[in-house]
Amino acid sequence: MPAVAMPSDSHAALRRDVRHLGTVLGDVLREAGGEALFARVERVRRLAKSARRRPGDSRGRGRLERGIGELSSAEALQLARAFAQFLSLANVAEQHHRVRRARQYRRREGAAPQPGGVRDTLRRLRAEGLPPERIAESLGGLCVEFVLTAHPTEIARRSLLHKFNRIADVLALRDRPDLTPGERREADAALRREITAIWFTDEIRRGRPTPQQEARGGLLIFEQTLWDVVPRFLRGLDESLHAELGVGLPPGATPVRFGSWMGGDRDGNPNVTAAVTREVCAIARWIGASLYAREAQALYDELSVEACSDELRARVGPGRAPYRRLLREVRDRLGATLDALDVQTAGAARGAQAAATEVMPDGPPPYERTAELREPLELIDRSLRAVGLTAVADGRLWDVLRRLDAFGLSLVRLDIRQEAASHTAVLDAVTRHLGLGAYAEWDEAQRLRFLQAELAGQRALVPPELPLEPPEREVLETFRLLASLPPESLGAYVISLAGAASDVLAVELLQRACGVVQPLRVVPLFEMLAALEGAGEIVRALLAVPGHADRASRRLEVMLGYSDSTKESGRLASAWALYRAQEAIVAACGAAGVHVTFFHGRGGTVGRGGGPTRQAILSLPPGAVDRRLRLTQQGEMIQAEFGTAGLAFRNLDLATMATLEATLLPAAAPRPEWRALLERLATDARRAYRDVLDEPGFVDFFRAATPERELGLLNVGSRPPRRGKNGGLASLRAIPWVFAWTQVRLILPAWLGVGEALGAALDAGSGEALRALYRDWPFFRTTLELVEMVLAKADAATFARYLAVLVPPELKPLGQSLLARLHRAEHAVLTIAGHRVLLEENSMLRRSIDVRNPYVDPINLLQAELLRRVRAGDQAPETLDALLVTMNGIAAGMRNTG
Repeated sequence: MPAVAMPSDSHAALRRDVRHLGTVLGDVLREAGGEALFARVERVRRLAKSARRRPGDSRGRGRLERGIGELSSAEALQLARAFAQFLSLANVAEQHHRVRRARQYRRREGAAPQPGGVRDTLRRLRAEGLPPERIAESLGGLCVEFVLTAHPTEIARRSLLHKFNRIADVLALRDRPDLTPGERREADAALRREITAIWFTDEIRRGRPTPQQEARGGLLIFEQTLWDVVPRFLRGLDESLHAELGVGLPPGATPVRFGSWMGGDRDGNPNVTAAVTREVCAIARWIGASLYAREAQALYDELSVEACSDELRARVGPGRAPYRRLLREVRDRLGATLDALDVQTAGAARGAQAAATEVMPDGPPPYERTAELREPLELIDRSLRAVGLTAVADGRLWDVLRRLDAFGLSLVRLDIRQEAASHTAVLDAVTRHLGLGAYAEWDEAQRLRFLQAELAGQRALVPPELPLEPPEREVLETFRLLASLPPESLGAYVISLAGAASDVLAVELLQRACGVVQPLRVVPLFEMLAALEGAGEIVRALLAVPGHADRASRRLEVMLGYSDSTKESGRLASAWALYRAQEAIVAACGAAGVHVTFFHGRGGTVGRGGGPTRQAILSLPPGAVDRRLRLTQQGEMIQAEFGTAGLAFRNLDLATMATLEATLLPAAAPRPEWRALLERLATDARRAYRDVLDEPGFVDFFRAATPERELGLLNVGSRPPRRGKNGGLASLRAIPWVFAWTQVRLILPAWLGVGEALGAALDAGSGEALRALYRDWPFFRTTLELVEMVLAKADAATFARYLAVLVPPELKPLGQSLLARLHRAEHAVLTIAGHRVLLEENSMLRRSIDVRNPYVDPINLLQAELLRRVRAGDQAPETLDALLVTMNGIAAGMRNTG
């Protein structure tokens, strides 16, 4: 398949890579399907490009639509696969090009550093007059934690992701200027092998993954990139600090850490049980121990030196190779750790009781805590430095110690997430059994009195004979499990759909009642609009509870949910509610003398709070970033952000430096007149958004116009797409909601209501005020830029085809009104931004979208036709497979799923 042209000299290497990958794919198509397949793909590609060049020529678009409509299901499957695979290869080339440009910045000695990176940020902070010691102190206490989740948005199979990563490695190899002709031929042959293997690989998941499989797959990112990238990043940070400030990264500083929800997130997922959580914790610890065992062996091979300190000699006794003698002990204990974890994971398949009763053979004890592994390594470090071998200590050993800072022995800390209503149900069963009344029927004041009294007392609250329904029994089993797991394996306990201070105290009480000696910090998650609007008062009430702030070490963590609030109220209203919630929480914590850490539950798409991380952090309210921040990395974003070493390095750099900058130079508070205008915009946008969603027939329209009903065939994740069994929009999770609209290229959740709100303000004469907000307020500018990006990705002509083919006549007017709203949003955004075309100031993204459109368009037209056939009763395997491949292809072309 011939490649696209990207007309920019600075991106000549990208054009070269895409052209080469397209040529290889074209050769594979000829070999696999013959000239007929290649000719069919080329004909459709030419028609699609012609239709894009002449958008007003309906005849060209008509020829493309008719040609696709005449294909058999078998032909449609092959065509969809060809275009989908080309788009995936183009994604690989674009990601590699980002890494290549970052390396070009770092290679230029004396040139300006890459924007947003560590040296650029340190220089700007110095230019603002901040003293070096204050910058260094803030950086020493910085902690950005990336929390990996199994949210079902990673549509590509892991076997294909591995192949894409190997293709990126070959592209990097081809960049080397010193390759011999033979080496270049070998690299090209490797590309051909990988692309051929991709063509002959089934890209469709044939079964739904288990939570354990999700966890194993997600944790591979540590072996794939993060294990090596994190110490390299910390080393670079240390060097930059020395160069710019004259100080280094303090020992033990942990500016980056990692958590996980995989196997711990039971919010609406009945497949995540206490037994699953136990097994996933053991899996993570096993991966961590195996990686440390590999490092211990490498250190053993390296440290053959004899000179050592008296302290080390006293530890190992007389004899040769003192370091190796101590490292042999480390290796043996890591081996014992792996053996013990093998028993646990094997026993998990037979039940927790079986695992608990296994007897380990005699031998060295396994490591239980990070400090046990750190102690001998720090002794070796002190010894090497004492005898003048600082250069040796600063090598591999330094990296291992930094890994212990970032990963610990458990690799990640697992969060637990559960709905507030589940805890209420357990406590209701307890109070009824004890004859105290119905906890679920009490008001907030009654609940708080009960909870405070129980937390202050010593009663064994949960009797062994307590009768419970299976869901409530599972909740208690989870709390009992927490008491038995290594504390270092656990992170936070997140309460979804939290709506009151009692929700937090309930989890505190249940942890104590079930014997959790080192309680997990309890994190309320505010995600619906009402909870966000009341977040400040909820936090104020919580901090007024005697003893709570002290039990939490005077630091409160609060999670903010972006997806559900956007689904409920629209992007603009949600963004403003989230901003005001953070302001209110900061004020409440400040009044109580408590520090706050915000945990941002952002998805990959704009409709779920996604967007560039650096801009998002820098646009947060004053005081919302106090050196600490937690961010979810959901589904496809794990690979997008950390899938290659270069991308992982750059994204760690951007996130940590943005957090440092937001801590030391927070954005200014908005002026009163800006707040008033935003309040009006948010109200108008929410009203317009709800007017559409509440319109009679909208649910039927949504299900007719999008593949929402068919998304379940993808087997993307272990979690059901709905909360509960209600068939309405309220029960539909945000991921399939956004996914469905992205597939049909309308991307409605990210812009609906914006055009009406901005248009009304423009009509009322507020144009200059809006332009001032866009120019001077980072929050508003970032919000509008994200909407502009989504509008650039949306395509009215494509959605019109779904409307024509799939929607019954009585519902078509609703679709036409949505297209009119789309055009109004585009006009309003362009007017305020002062742009002639969308993304005028982001030429690279504009080109990327423009060159992708002719390759995504045929897949969309195929999907509309295949949906028509499936809904008409065609359930042939080839038809269903072709439909699923179109979902893969559109996700690849749009660079997003849900």
